[in-house]
Parts: sequence; structure tokens; C-alpha cells
Amino acid sequence: MDYLIRGISMDKRIVAYVARTTDLVEQARKIHKASPTAIAALGRTLTLAAIMGKMLKKDEERISLQITGNGPLGNIFAEADPKGNVRGFIKRAYIDLPPTPDGKLDVPSAVGKDGTLSVIRDLGLKEPYRGVVPLISGGIAKDLAYYFTYSEQLPSAVAAGVYVNKDGRVISAGGYIVQIIENADNDMVDILESNIKNLDPPSKMILEGKTPEEIMSKIFKDIDYEQFSREYLKYSCRCNRERAENTLIALGIKELEELIEKEKSIEVKCEFCGKIYIFNKNNIEEIINQLKNKT
Repeated sequence: MDYLIRGISMDKRIVAYVARTTDLVEQARKIHKASPTAIAALGRTLTLAAIMGKMLKKDEERISLQITGNGPLGNIFAEADPKGNVRGFIKRAYIDLPPTPDGKLDVPSAVGKDGTLSVIRDLGLKEPYRGVVPLISGGIAKDLAYYFTYSEQLPSAVAAGVYVNKDGRVISAGGYIVQIIENADNDMVDILESNIKNLDPPSKMILEGKTPEEIMSKIFKDIDYEQFSREYLKYSCRCNRERAENTLIALGIKELEELIEKEKSIEVKCEFCGKIYIFNKNNIEEIINQLKNKT
């Protein structure tokens, strides 16, 4: 089962989040019928969004990561909340690239280095906050670390990985975010940097059977810290028939009238989970009448 743990140094100056996300990333792969390269990119994004969701304070808040690069995968989007619910999509899930010379999935080339990473925080206010930084690697984790350091002035170490077997299934996925939230002792920072530098990629550690607790202990090696209880994560969509209907309303009267002249029913498919909502001719006519009554 996927879960996240938090750890904080005893002096409260360093905080770390470590997550195992194998099951939810595999579920995303099935939903989107994603290639190995595509699910590696989407899985990294889902993992980091899930961790950031746990950084939020109120249940009604949400956070999203949007990556728009010039690579063949196109737009990547992931959304999460503090309850551990995460969902996402990728524009061209069928795109796959040859592995790099060292055998790794070539996510940077598939995403592209020319583009932006956006962090959207919906805090329940009128307008969500959006922070945007240029992509610096296309690898997603380094790009998010850059965002934290330069947009939020939080020096951060970020890592996320997905391991796919020969059948295309996700057999390990996870990641971590470590942040220095206040000026920490230089010696402690040196120890932390050395610990992180010596870590294997998250997907490799999880594939070897290491738990988030064990990964946390490696991050905080020789640093006194407190660890909190597990918080579970899952792929979960917020779609419903009302939201699907709002999609049709956005089309407007003219386009809806043209559609029902050609089709007996209209299908609205959720881009996050693939669920299909069917609206028959009577349903569409009711929507059109509602729109006419508002004008």
C-alpha cells in the first residue's frame, strides 16, 4: 500500500517527506494506457504532487503541478490534496523513447528542456496562486527543486523515480522532498548533503524492498530527528456527472444544438480516470433550455 512519512530534525530546521507510490502510479498507467517513458514522466509528477499535497494545511486545499515542455509527451498535469488523493494525465501517453546509454528511461528528452513548470495552489480563495519557473532539466524532480529554491526561497533536495519491468508494468515508484526551512547549522547541512548524495534513486531503493522509513533514516543519518506516522496515498478522481455537465455547458447553445442534430447522445470522458458520462438527446435539450433561460 502506498504511503508517505514525514520527518523533522530535532531543531525543527530540516523537514523531509518520503513516499512510496508504486500502486497509484501503476493504476495511472492502466488508466492512461501509458508507455514506459510516459508513465515514468507522469509517475514522477504524481509522486511529487502527492508529497506536496501533504504539505497543505486544510482539507479543502489542493495543489497541482503542470509541466509544459517542448518534448513529444506534451502537457503533464497532476493534482493532489492533504487527504492523500492524487490524480493526473499526460497528453501523449503513447509516446515512448529509446532508453539512455545507461539503460534509464529518457524522461528529460520526452519532456523537453524548453518549457515551464507551474505550481498551482488552490487555497479556497477567489483565484489560485500560480508560480512558474522555466524547465532546467526536463527530469521533473530537478525542476521542482529549482522552483522551491528560487520561487519559495526554500533550499530543497527533490527526487522521484519509476521502475518499469519488461512487460511495461510499474513495479516500484516513489520519491522524497527534503527542505531546509530555517538557517541550519553548517555542519548539519554538510551531513545532510552527504547523506542525500549517497542515496540510490528512490525507485531503486523501493525495488530493493526498502521502506519509506528506511529511506528516511538514510536521509537523517547522524542527525537527530522525529518521525511521524504513516499517511496513506491513493489515485482518486473527483469527477462526477455534474462536472461533466459543466463541460457541455461551456460549449454554448449553438454548438450543443449542432451536436444533437448529428448524434443521439454525447459522451464526456474524464481525462483523469477515463470514466464516461453519457448524455442523451433529452439531457442535452434540458441543458440548452437552461442556457436559454439565463440569457
